[in-house]
Amino acid sequence: MQTKNVIAPISSREMRAIETNSEYYDLSLLQLMENAGRNITQEIQKRFPNTKKITFFCGLGGNGGDGFVAARHLLAQGYFVEIILAGKSKDIHHPSTIQNWNALKPVMDRIAIFEVSDSSAIPSVKATDAVIVDALLGTGIKEKLKAPILQLVEVINSLKGFKIAVDVPTGIDSDTGDVLGCAVKADLTVTFYKPKTGLDNAKDFVGVLTVCDIGLPVEFERFAGPGDVNLAVKPRFSGMHKGDSGRLLVVGGSNVFSGAPTLASVAALRTGVDIVYTASPEKTAQAISSMSPDLISIKLYGNNLNSDNVDELEPYLAMIDAVVVGPGLGLKSETAEFVKMFIDRVEKAGKALLLDADGLKAFAKFKRSLQVPLVLTPHEGEFAVLAGQTLPVDLEDKITLVQKIAKEFNAVLLVKGQVDIICSSNRAKLNFTGNAGMTVGGTGDILSGIVGGLLAQKTPAFEAAVAGAFVNGACGDFVASNIGSHMLATDIIDWIPKMFIDPMSHKRQ
Repeated sequence: MQTKNVIAPISSREMRAIETNSEYYDLSLLQLMENAGRNITQEIQKRFPNTKKITFFCGLGGNGGDGFVAARHLLAQGYFVEIILAGKSKDIHHPSTIQNWNALKPVMDRIAIFEVSDSSAIPSVKATDAVIVDALLGTGIKEKLKAPILQLVEVINSLKGFKIAVDVPTGIDSDTGDVLGCAVKADLTVTFYKPKTGLDNAKDFVGVLTVCDIGLPVEFERFAGPGDVNLAVKPRFSGMHKGDSGRLLVVGGSNVFSGAPTLASVAALRTGVDIVYTASPEKTAQAISSMSPDLISIKLYGNNLNSDNVDELEPYLAMIDAVVVGPGLGLKSETAEFVKMFIDRVEKAGKALLLDADGLKAFAKFKRSLQVPLVLTPHEGEFAVLAGQTLPVDLEDKITLVQKIAKEFNAVLLVKGQVDIICSSNRAKLNFTGNAGMTVGGTGDILSGIVGGLLAQKTPAFEAAVAGAFVNGACGDFVASNIGSHMLATDIIDWIPKMFIDPMSHKRQ
């Protein structure tokens, strides 16, 4: 496999998220498909200016839509186009693919079209055809090929013409390079935006790899959006049991604050996590029990959390998947000692951890790298305490510093602000949702609950933080659009399910 230019590869999951986010930022999938098809056309025109017949093998999804666009452009350039469709056209459901199929209808008298619903309907393709385009399946395919795709791949491989694969050769896992039973052996693979991570492991099938621009700005990789929420959502299956969608422990509250851990816990439940245990000092825990029957309240000894509570919580660490520490803890010296000791126990138990608010302030006194998934959610003031320096004014300088601190702590940092900055040691994203009404107390606790709930559902820490920031801010935007800036933190919680069900429903501000 030869590559014309060296670009860092991208996974199919990341690519799906960017494509979804592009629509959120007003760059439609229809536009991207048009650009992709145009690139295929240009590659064919450049290599085969004198060839007049092109055979397209097209699927019913987005990859097939890219093929339809290329077929339309080549038809306009005087080429004879043949399309072998893997299925019935009435079964095309991808919106952009439907539009590009419909765009071919007025000129179908000039196109040879064969709809193949089973292997017996595959037409005879002449072995002397100069160009064969594989637009059957794209990225994201993980299962072995089935009929009629499998038989169409075998037909493609039997032909002697020059074979061009669209984005990825059909039958290759774009993330691993594994062959899914059978795969197209292409002479040229025209991939889009960036090479896919598995292509380097499938050199015998990829041929020459050309990476083409489709008008997708690289900046979109740094913008949080609905695609990031889709990455974080875990599917539900029949036969699942209580706890299969995660168990979260929220540790917080004091003799002054009872609302903060309650907000975090209820917000976590709204993400879809099955069970939330809320651990607080005894009197605070009794107040929490009266606020929500949905929470399991753990009543700990003392008026404030203290070192004696660590052993009390030990049994719960074996039961849960993630821990949130911080909402409403207070700043008593005995509580700071509890935080230090409890973090050691959480790390020993191997559980994902989120630190917020007073939990962060306590952590700043002994800060160190942890060997478990760790998310820190400071606002700019808390970040200054944590990092020992204030954030600079320039956004790029802010990102550089946040990423530096994330690397030091082996953590994901979600720095809350007018623009949220989310960084791991090697990734950075910006979130633009949210509004000035969210300065009301409690919105940060809800954010912690959302991210914690996702961590408990085994969402990777960086993805959980990005999705959580987008959802929290978007819910605040929905509240603001309904009642203005006179919101309460509790108003935000009711919108959380909507954002997970339909993240594209949020309109960019």
